[in-house]
Amino acid sequence: MSKRITLQQAAALVPDGCCLTFSGFTIWRRPMALVFELIRARRRHLHLVEVQGGPQSEFLIGAGCVDIWESCWIGHELYGKYGANLSRKVAEKKIIVEDYSHAEMLLRLEAAAAGIPFAPSQSSLGTDIHNPEYDMLGRAGLRNGDNPHIPRHKYRFMDDPFYDAGQIVLVPAAKIDVAVMCVQQVGEEGTVRISGQRYSDQEVARAADVTIVLAEEVVPEEYLRRDAERNAIPTFEVDHIVECKWGGYPTGMFGRYDVDGDFLRDFYQRTRTQEGFDDWAQEWVYPLDHAGLLEKVGVKRLLALKANTALQYSTSIKRGG
Repeated sequence: MSKRITLQQAAALVPDGCCLTFSGFTIWRRPMALVFELIRARRRHLHLVEVQGGPQSEFLIGAGCVDIWESCWIGHELYGKYGANLSRKVAEKKIIVEDYSHAEMLLRLEAAAAGIPFAPSQSSLGTDIHNPEYDMLGRAGLRNGDNPHIPRHKYRFMDDPFYDAGQIVLVPAAKIDVAVMCVQQVGEEGTVRISGQRYSDQEVARAADVTIVLAEEVVPEEYLRRDAERNAIPTFEVDHIVECKWGGYPTGMFGRYDVDGDFLRDFYQRTRTQEGFDDWAQEWVYPLDHAGLLEKVGVKRLLALKANTALQYSTSIKRGG
């Protein structure tokens, strides 16, 4: 049976209340085409669990799609250094933020990928991350076992029983419904090849119950198996594939196109208020589909972002200054 689906069918696999995570890192290889579809579908009560946030989180949060966000950082790097939409929603008490360290978030995904309930660490010991006062899901009364995505405890401590290495913190595995990935190539049966850094993509694919892959191109499995060591994720870990060119735009795709910094900067500057976000979304999200968005951006702008195939980055964009 073919794993190919459309972008709209992929969005239908992310229902209200879904616990969701993503591929990529900050402004690179985020599945933005599907994020826009979820906003257009007006998804609500999403629970995001991710190693770190980025534009994908900010777009969904600004649109009111997210109730709970668990991570360590959010922003747009040099195009907007913090998450203004998240900050606003926190101030308005419209979202719950659960803060872990970067290492702890990765360990939570690794535990889920390995099929174990928690992971041991000494990361962040002695910091306020482990202050019970900042257990926000606990303070909201949500650690009662009713929600399968929320562990009964944010963390637990124990002493090392093997080498007397001192105190250990145990962090719970991340229970993810759907992982959405954005990559350069996927095989017809689901083999994933990622060019450049892989970040936490392999853990993300294994941690989720359902994995959806948006790819710049679907290629024959025989082609990918010629250099099998270059492949990142096997077929049995991928449930659905979507061929979606420029699917990561406005984030970047190594070897294919650069980040559209002007787009992200404009988003950051215009969406510090809810009215600003709503105006921005009426211009860039609701009246368009993915093809319409690319048409609105324009061929000239997209061609400037397109990577040089030898250098793997655009030579048309001015950097620095």
